[in-house]
Amino acid sequence: MRNIFKITIKKTLPVFFGYIFVGMAFGLLLDNAGYSWIWSILISSVVYSGSLQFVLVSFLVNPVSVFSVLITSVAVNSRYMFCGISFINRFKNMGKKKWYMIFSLTDETYSLLFSLKDEKKLYENDIFLFLISFFNQIYWIIGSFIGAFIGDVIPFNTQGIEFAMTALFIVILLEQILSTKSILPAVIGLMSSAASIFLFSIENFILPSLFLSSFLLLAIKQYKLKGDKQ
Repeated sequence: MRNIFKITIKKTLPVFFGYIFVGMAFGLLLDNAGYSWIWSILISSVVYSGSLQFVLVSFLVNPVSVFSVLITSVAVNSRYMFCGISFINRFKNMGKKKWYMIFSLTDETYSLLFSLKDEKKLYENDIFLFLISFFNQIYWIIGSFIGAFIGDVIPFNTQGIEFAMTALFIVILLEQILSTKSILPAVIGLMSSAASIFLFSIENFILPSLFLSSFLLLAIKQYKLKGDKQ
């Protein structure tokens, strides 16, 4: 068990540094909106969705209808439906832990879990996968608390700080490109996003771009499989 903890810390260390600082950005924004550090811990524990939490701050400052919150939440988090497809069979065999695994599947956790598929012993260890998800959330909660606490103690200009989440996504994308043998998925994702922004506007492009890129990647995979058979 001690060895599993050591490996988990080693594997999640890059996420730790990312989540501490991005979590701090969320905590600072929430404090600036007039909410104490207790709320930063509560939201990061229950909502735990980086991009949606940043949007949530604006909802708290300028209240909107429940329907608007629901639609925005689905739009912002729709990508997790596609991420989760990769782990349907794996999570299904994890017993009660599967519910937390589904809840805690963020972009960074997805990236880590997906990279473990080549390490069979680790990937087939339920406790190890659970700890990766759990540690990542703890990092995020700690970062949120630190940010909110600092905001209470030190006056802080939060203008532009929400870009921290975008910066983290860019880093993850670069890591994925560098670790894969093909940049085709990244190119397809970029082209699908550009096409969707042009057709549906920048406010509504996420879901269409995910459908389009998934369709294209599946079509290419099927084409390659047919070619290999021939």
